[in-house]
Amino acid sequence: MFYRNRCLRRVAAIASMSSLVTGCGILSSDSSDDEKPIVVGTTSAPSTLDPAASWDGSWELFRNVYQTLLSYPSGATAPEPDAAKECAFTDSTNQVYRCELREGLTFSDGDALDAKAVKHSIDRIKKIKVNGGPAGLLGSLDRVQAPSAHEVVFHLNKPDATFPFVLATPAMSIVDPDTYPADSLREDGGVVGSGPYALRSYEDGKRAELVRNDRYKGFAELRNDAVTIRYFKDSATMVKALRDKQIQVTYRGLAADDIITLQGRASKEEDLQLVEGTGTEISYLVFNPEDPWAGRKAVRQAVAQVIDRAAIAHTIYQDTVDPLYSMVPKGLTGHTTGFFDDYGDPSVPKAREILTDAGITEPVPLTFWYTTDRYGSETAAEFKELKRQLEASGLFTVTLKSRPWKTYVTGYQKGEYPVFGRGWSPDFPDAENFIAPFVGDQNALGTPYPAPEITGDLLPRSRREGDRANVVKEFEEAQQILVDDVRLLPLWQGKQYVAASEDISGAERALDPSTIMMMWQLYRKTSW
Repeated sequence: MFYRNRCLRRVAAIASMSSLVTGCGILSSDSSDDEKPIVVGTTSAPSTLDPAASWDGSWELFRNVYQTLLSYPSGATAPEPDAAKECAFTDSTNQVYRCELREGLTFSDGDALDAKAVKHSIDRIKKIKVNGGPAGLLGSLDRVQAPSAHEVVFHLNKPDATFPFVLATPAMSIVDPDTYPADSLREDGGVVGSGPYALRSYEDGKRAELVRNDRYKGFAELRNDAVTIRYFKDSATMVKALRDKQIQVTYRGLAADDIITLQGRASKEEDLQLVEGTGTEISYLVFNPEDPWAGRKAVRQAVAQVIDRAAIAHTIYQDTVDPLYSMVPKGLTGHTTGFFDDYGDPSVPKAREILTDAGITEPVPLTFWYTTDRYGSETAAEFKELKRQLEASGLFTVTLKSRPWKTYVTGYQKGEYPVFGRGWSPDFPDAENFIAPFVGDQNALGTPYPAPEITGDLLPRSRREGDRANVVKEFEEAQQILVDDVRLLPLWQGKQYVAASEDISGAERALDPSTIMMMWQLYRKTSW
């Protein structure tokens, strides 16, 4: 147990992501402690180990065991070189992007990592084209060239100033051509990457054991030798493990009750800290246009008119989230409040009028789907509250159904759900990433949403502009189209919370701009 009088209160210290960085002196590390893995708990288990298949929370693991050309050093808001030595557009139209690799790169198994491996990794994403997978991020990519062992050139089919951000996502992880097929997913459960850690062992849905990869060459400076990630089904079990000292850090999936308890705990028996930061995670509903009821615009508008986001944020999440009225969250350039502007406060009379004008006079039957093990312990309560609100209006009858994440994904990719819930943490910190992934025939939802004005005009226009402050108009117009269509209905915007034992430091620096945890930032404090 470590006692201290500065920087953090002894119990449940709450700080911003930046305040913990500057307030303390340099800490030394005990080599014997460093040999013990730091154990991190989360409720977000990977759905796959192959980067070509994932556009979801599997990226949490990928960021730590694979490597990308570009990434985000702590504190960075724009991509910087990782596997690459340097990268830049070589033309004035943002259509040719060149990267030079670092010297001596190898995978964790000793195989050389060269430009051909990079080309192989990107090409297979487009060739395999998993439904709802990361191929949707590569819509502007025409072809990849590897003119030499250390040079990769990306030719785009249209200007795209956001392409460096795409390359920095864990979806673009570099894999070994010898073990990852060019035209199919790797299915043996193995991982060969070149990231800061090697994956020593993995139990699906239970744990991942990471050990320092001594072959790694990149920007990350490891402050520990090993991390074990444990996957939990719910927040209560995870927090109990933290209090029982079975784990040292919890991330993703902390329930509101647990957050409130950690914020207000005054017991001197526990040495815990809670690091709080601004988040851009969002929660939203998706309407299936092929469903006979959810496919009707008037039905979607009526749902939007009835739902009370403030009640959900306060009653279910105890104000640990904020109501959201646009798919682009607060804090990003271009954010609007379109749904509030158009619908105002919840109103049953207005919703009834919308339905009546469309010739709908009987209660509308809808089935809402949610996942049981992805977005936190409050998800079931949130959907019960949605059902309560809609049925209390007298305008809807709602059936709730749920599945674990792995089978849930399969269901929405097949178009089985009339209405379903999704969460989204950004691939990169730009308004584009809260619009582009959800539109087009190939998108992150597995549900085609053509939106030709967005995909054919507004997004291409915005991608020509390197200064993102100059594309506010395009993003505002795109958000209004999303409001008008009501194919997607934003509900709330989250905050970021990391709970940890008091002897763990680095949590305040461990989240990249996509709120993915960089495990190498965590370390044990041994002196003050």
